Amino acid sequence: MSDNGTRILVVEDEPTIARAVADRLAAEGFGVEVAGDGPSAVERARAFEPHLLVLDVMLPGFDGLEVCRRVQAERPVPVLMLTARDDETDLIVGLGVGADDYVTKPFSMRELVARIRAVLRRVERPRADAAAGGPVRLGDLEVDRRARKVLRDGREVHLTPTEFDLLTCLMRNQGTVLTRAVLLEQVWDWADASGTRVVDSHVKALRRKLGQGLIRTVHGVGYSLEAAP
Repeated sequence: MSDNGTRILVVEDEPTIARAVADRLAAEGFGVEVAGDGPSAVERARAFEPHLLVLDVMLPGFDGLEVCRRVQAERPVPVLMLTARDDETDLIVGLGVGADDYVTKPFSMRELVARIRAVLRRVERPRADAAAGGPVRLGDLEVDRRARKVLRDGREVHLTPTEFDLLTCLMRNQGTVLTRAVLLEQVWDWADASGTRVVDSHVKALRRKLGQGLIRTVHGVGYSLEAAP
């Protein structure tokens, strides 16, 4: 997706940070609006119809997790969460309600813009999936890229777009150990290995939804998808 016409809603209650982010994104060619609390964020998302949300976790009114839930219930929107808390539970909850990625404060504007561009590139993947072949199976797990649907033991499992992309990547390479750096490059379009925790958090979220025994951790290396014994 090109920057031209791409709308981003920045939801941040600290005016200095909100303005700095908005100014940088506008300079990069994005259309930008700002909201400073939970209720106004949901209202602006409804009126502005952004292509992506940059969403702070800690907000007045109600928090960013609730904003994410309400916005996603009305219209699927990619979400990049900003958090000052380096807490794994908060990150997993954020990913579980539909966030695609997160950046921990303090962050550089360069990193933020790179993450935003990577998330927007991933929005284009369903178009490529539409031309994919039939479902792929591993034991009782079935992944249908064309329909972007996952079944486990005949029951549909609802995944976020990023969780689906991660599972698809592991499925294409089943039985092969993929390093976190490789997963970051293939799933998140990151050219460096600075965000290994985002991989770990998404794997944990996948395990919660798919159950244990499918994704194997190879300590110090990465992950592989294998049929349950």
